[in-house]
Amino acid sequence: MAEAADASPVAEARSLWKLIGASAFTASLCCVPSVVWVLFAGGSAVAAADSLSNDLYYGSVRWVLYIVALSMVGAGLTIHFRRRGICTLDDAKRERRRVVNTSLAVLTAAIVFFLVWDYIILQLIGIAVGLPWSGSAVWN
Repeated sequence: MAEAADASPVAEARSLWKLIGASAFTASLCCVPSVVWVLFAGGSAVAAADSLSNDLYYGSVRWVLYIVALSMVGAGLTIHFRRRGICTLDDAKRERRRVVNTSLAVLTAAIVFFLVWDYIILQLIGIAVGLPWSGSAVWN
């Protein structure tokens, strides 16, 4: 009975929390450097940090980071399933429900974690340190 609970997609997704967190953090790297810069340099770096975040967020870097984060999820899931004995396409077909459910759970968790981290927590921290992000905040 305990094995069936451990094999559930939610339990497998929980075992992948490092992958979920790392991919969400990677996807938000267009905003993190600006906040860190202002935290360490103080109020004198607000204008430069805001310019950096605008360049990274509105440029092609954001989409590159999204692709890298999605690739991290794919590679992490591949490694995860190979460690659990699903090494070939025939194995994946046989365990299709497990593979699909776990993949969807991990992808959903990574997206939700990214949205909460980037568009709520990171924006609140950025506004608190003085970055002019309040006009473009999600809650406006």
